[in-house]
Amino acid sequence: MKLSQFRYNLPHELIALYPSENRDESRLLVVNRETGELEHRIFKDITEYFSEHDVIVFNNTKVFPARLYGNKGKTGAEIEVFLLHELNQEQRLWDVMVFPARKIRIGNKLFFGENDLLVAEVIDNTTSRGRIVRFIYDGTYEEFKETLYSLGETPLPRLINRKIEPEDNERYQTIFAKHEGAVAAPTAGLHFSRELLKKLEIIGVDFAEITLHVGLGNFRSIDVEDLNKHKVDSERIRITEECAEIVNKAKDNKYKICAVGTSVVRTVESSVSTDGYLKPYDGWTHKFIFPPYEFKVPDMMISNFHLPYSTFLIMVSAFAGYKLLFEAYKTAVKEKYRFGPYGDAMLII
Repeated sequence: MKLSQFRYNLPHELIALYPSENRDESRLLVVNRETGELEHRIFKDITEYFSEHDVIVFNNTKVFPARLYGNKGKTGAEIEVFLLHELNQEQRLWDVMVFPARKIRIGNKLFFGENDLLVAEVIDNTTSRGRIVRFIYDGTYEEFKETLYSLGETPLPRLINRKIEPEDNERYQTIFAKHEGAVAAPTAGLHFSRELLKKLEIIGVDFAEITLHVGLGNFRSIDVEDLNKHKVDSERIRITEECAEIVNKAKDNKYKICAVGTSVVRTVESSVSTDGYLKPYDGWTHKFIFPPYEFKVPDMMISNFHLPYSTFLIMVSAFAGYKLLFEAYKTAVKEKYRFGPYGDAMLII
């Protein structure tokens, strides 16, 4: 398929700037792949679509305060530094992105916080925007990390065009977040409340967890028309033996397996045996899913409403079916569903 096939008209006012008041009370569009039927529900109604021993797979990654604001060396020019991931703990090396990037050179020093509390030196250019920096800090690693994170802020995506507010620290994080390393939240998971998890548990639904540390690669624009030629950045993933056992037991017994978000789909589809079973894995994935694609693990999926031309939209279309997904999106726009990370949700069954 071609990139141009993933355009649709999204009115700017439908991009959600704030989450729903309660996590599980966002709107839910249920898409039935077998009948083509679309149902308008509330997210907490998903309990009606699960039975005992069905499995829901979550991404337990945790977002860290990855966005820093500071100044460049002698000029004092304001800069924004986006922490991507730590490369070397002992040397305090980080892979970062810098905005604006064009005037940042190797050897430049970057200053953060009052009285230049933290200093970083640019030691390598990795891409047009990417840099490797060494943080200079006179203290223990624990003190350095605490200082670094105290200067950072929750990395809300740029399409949420407003200032960060205190409640974003909680709401741009899933309630099952455990393992720190993501620069963006697995947004389909933001709709789950503790009360909703309890209700699903009472029904007898089983939960499994994977880890995928969401990176910025999936948010970069696709610059090729032929999707076969698009490459995504690698992301760290982990599938435990316990997770694989829960999922494979459900497969053996013909119970439903629901992936919560595109990050879960990418992860489980990155480590599958030839006979369709999930395998434990700890490593990296650069899997890009686009139509046509035969899914091996999930038979249900929860997703937010994604932007035109995005890798997320393309992946969901592979799962739902291209024609049906775009009918659903046309309906969502007409019915004024909210789009983006803080927006409403879709359950594809």
